Amino acid sequence: MKIVLTIGLTGGIASGKSTISNLFSSHGVPVIDTDIISRHLLDIDQPGYREVVHHFGDKILQSDRQINRRQLRVLVFSDKNQKKMLERLLHPMIFEETQHRIAQHSAAAYVIVVIPLLFETRFQSLVDRTLVVNCSESTQIERLISRDDIDIELAREMIAQQWSNEERLSLADDIIDNDRNHDLETRIASQHNKYLSLSYPTTGIER
Repeated sequence: MKIVLTIGLTGGIASGKSTISNLFSSHGVPVIDTDIISRHLLDIDQPGYREVVHHFGDKILQSDRQINRRQLRVLVFSDKNQKKMLERLLHPMIFEETQHRIAQHSAAAYVIVVIPLLFETRFQSLVDRTLVVNCSESTQIERLISRDDIDIELAREMIAQQWSNEERLSLADDIIDNDRNHDLETRIASQHNKYLSLSYPTTGIER
């Protein structure tokens, strides 16, 4: 067991992980999002920026020298080797920062850590329990096209490069279905109470 009960929240791209994590946050639960950490590492003067620009070159930069994140995303999802390289560059930095942030919440009942590639990487060693956000591939495609303004071919390729929903579900401790939204808040509240009882097995009382 870690210093604080740590829940790894994962799911396929555009499955609604941010929606779910925001609902946990509304209950006062600390949320650490590795995607946000990753984006911060790509800001100018951050170590991730230097490593990524050194490898991929100026072609991924905008006129203001900021990384063109859309262009970088298209590049890595159209070339598996480039995707692996980006992960090799950033994952150690993200892992270290995530460890640090978890330790900062030692007084919390539990912590949610959003990790898109939880099962595919060593990040699973950071968590005590896994929560998979599940939705249909058609829903993922619809959300990706709307959210990222990409075509259906790229959306399908981005999904294909990740684990299947079935693979993730086979390793999940807990599952949230995010194809339907009408009772999502109620289901998250129930999951929250479950994690409180796991954190305080004798009383289930929130700190």
